[in-house]
Amino acid sequence: MVVLIGAPGAGKTRLGKRIARLLDVPFIDTDKRIVAEHGPIAQIFEEHGEPRFRRIEREHVARALGEHAVVALGGGAVLDEDTQHDLADRLVVQLSVSAEAVAKRISGDKRPLVTGVDAWSALVATRRPVYDRLADRTFDTSSLPLDRIAADVVSWIQETTND
Repeated sequence: MVVLIGAPGAGKTRLGKRIARLLDVPFIDTDKRIVAEHGPIAQIFEEHGEPRFRRIEREHVARALGEHAVVALGGGAVLDEDTQHDLADRLVVQLSVSAEAVAKRISGDKRPLVTGVDAWSALVATRRPVYDRLADRTFDTSSLPLDRIAADVVSWIQETTND
C-alpha cells in the first residue's frame, strides 16, 4: 500500500493511523511491533547495541512490508540495504519536520539516538539523502493540522495509484 519514512518525531505513527483510517486499511508501526515482542527500543540499544536492534528491526520491517497496510518505519530502518531494495517497488512517503517543530515533539522522549534537538538535527542531516532518494513524495508536518496532511497524502496516493 504505502510506506512512511522520515525523521524521528516527524509524525509517522500519528499520521499513519489517520491515513490508514481514510484508506480503510490496517496500520502497522514497526517500532510498536518491536516493542511488543522485544521490549523498549532504548533498552534493546542499551543491553544489546544498535547492530542487534537493526537486525530485529529488519525482520519486523520485512514482515510488515509483506502486508497490505499503511506501514510506518522507524527513522533508521531505511539505513538497511535490504530495506532500501524492498522500498524500490513500493509507494514511499517521506514525512519531514523542522527542528523548531520537532523540539516540542521529542521533549521527554526516550529515543536512543536523539538526546535533544542538536542530536536530532545531526542525525537527520546524515539520513536525509537516503530519505530523499527513497521517497516518491515528501510532506512537511511542521505546521499544518495532521488531518489536513493525512487528507493530502491520501489524495496523492489515490492520484498516483489511479494513473
